Formats: sequence, structure tokens, C-alpha cells
Amino acid sequence: MTTLYSFRRCPYAMRARMALRYCGVAVDIVEVSLKAKPAEMLALSSKGTVPVLSVDGRVIDESLDIMRWALAQNDPQDWLLKDDSFGALWMNKLIEANDQTFKVHLNRYKYAERYPEHPMEFYRGEGEAFLRKLDEMLEGRDYLLADHPSLADVALMPFVRQFAHVDREWFAQTPYVRLQAWLQRFLESELFTSIMKK
Repeated sequence: MTTLYSFRRCPYAMRARMALRYCGVAVDIVEVSLKAKPAEMLALSSKGTVPVLSVDGRVIDESLDIMRWALAQNDPQDWLLKDDSFGALWMNKLIEANDQTFKVHLNRYKYAERYPEHPMEFYRGEGEAFLRKLDEMLEGRDYLLADHPSLADVALMPFVRQFAHVDREWFAQTPYVRLQAWLQRFLESELFTSIMKK
């Protein structure tokens, strides 16, 4: 049996669920309250963070590892860009920049009151550099690295969505129209809407 412990609004859980849905693996999803984490999840992973995937006695508790596991089962649209070594290298660099750097700026922008050393706009400006880079990468195409979604698009999308939603009016008036269209395409996709249903 395959079980995913998840929290709907967590960007890490979102990207794991999108990958599992895309690859068509039958999975039991347990929606977790972050205030009352289930004992069975904590028994599987002492980290206490979502997502956690339990599959045939194996535990995978990093969202990116869950995505890669799912794609190893089935990758019909070639999210892994298996015949494009340059694209695959870029994919890894983008995900690393998102997870290591952009996520820090996003947290400080979203919860600026917890980081009073700088105003909210400072943290937004730090994160905006990444948005600008992504917008440039979308010149002439709908997705970041190919003419179809890749692991990078889906791994980054929930975090760009969260950044955009801190101040939607601000995001709507930025010059990043390609990035806005890219985000909207995902938000309206069957893949995303299906995983966000209660």
C-alpha cells in the first residue's frame, strides 16, 4: 500500500502530490493537521514535516525524492528530460536555487514581521531576482526548459505561487508577464486543480 501524509497548502506537499498524480500511482492521501500530527506519520519520519510517503515498507520524507520516485515509476511527458543532459543539469540547478535560496527570501517576505531587521519590501526584492530570472527563461516558450513541463516547472511552481499570493496586486503589476502566464497555466491545469480538491 502507498500512503502519502500531506498538508494541502504546503508547497512541498503540493509538488509531491502533483508528481504522484501525473505518474498515475494509486496513493492513499492522509491530510495532516500541522497542529496535531498523526502518531503513525511521526513513527515513519521523526522529522515531523510533510510530505511523507510510505510505499511497501519504504519511507521517503523529502518532497523532491518523492517526485523522483514517482517519475521513476512513470514519466509519460518526460519531465526528467532524459535525452537532454544540458536541460537536466539546468533543472537541478534551478531546483537547488529555489529550495536553498528563493525559499528563504519567500519565508522572510511572507512572514516579514518575524524578521524586523528589514522591511517587507527588502525581502520581496531579494526574491524578485529569482522571478526575473525565471521570466527571462520563459522567453519564446511556455515552460522553463522545454516545450512541455519538466520536473523544474512543477518543483518551483508552488513556491512561485506562494510568493505571488503574498501581495497579488503587486505581482499582477510586475513586468513578469511570461511568468504570470506560466503560473496561471498551472493554476488552471487539471493536474493542479485535481490535487487541491478537498
